[in-house]
Amino acid sequence: MSREDHIQAAPDRVQVGVLTISDTRTEETDTSGQYLLAELRSGGHDVVDYRIVRDDALEIRGALNALMRQAQVVITSGGTGITGRDVTIPVVESLITKPMPGFGELFRMLSFQQVKGAAMLSRAVGGLASQTLLFALPGSRNAVQTAWEGLLRDELTHLVFELTRHVQPTTLPSAPAAVQDAVRDGPDGPEGDLQVTPPRL
Repeated sequence: MSREDHIQAAPDRVQVGVLTISDTRTEETDTSGQYLLAELRSGGHDVVDYRIVRDDALEIRGALNALMRQAQVVITSGGTGITGRDVTIPVVESLITKPMPGFGELFRMLSFQQVKGAAMLSRAVGGLASQTLLFALPGSRNAVQTAWEGLLRDELTHLVFELTRHVQPTTLPSAPAAVQDAVRDGPDGPEGDLQVTPPRL
């Protein structure tokens, strides 16, 4: 299948969780989180949860685990720098089972076009965490907008399609033939009596 075929086969909407990581922001002052919420909803996606937690590794991990149980995609903002309070990336990387290094590389490339060498301060990452796509973005609204408009907006449903397209439905093992015959023939069996022969051990 071509990329165009994949996009056509992708779902129209996905379930997304949004997590802002900050010691100071509230819902009223969280411009990055509010931007993401507005963009996701205007794109027809389902925002299943939105949270704000402090720059604390245990709080971040707990919130991520809760969001991952609900969402196909989780997007975080904040805590990706190099200060002593920036602890998001170690937590996110500990949950990622399949890294997507291209996400961070492309994000820093786009950021370099705007902020030049300061782009190296961002440790933004993306990848698959169990069955959830997880992306960690910087906390600034401009950075979140760069990641959304330049990378995620047009690829989000395609990424979810890639995540799920080779998942096989779970099948139960077949019942023994004698049991299948009994179920088919009914409680009286084909000759009027129950005709179930126990399997030979």
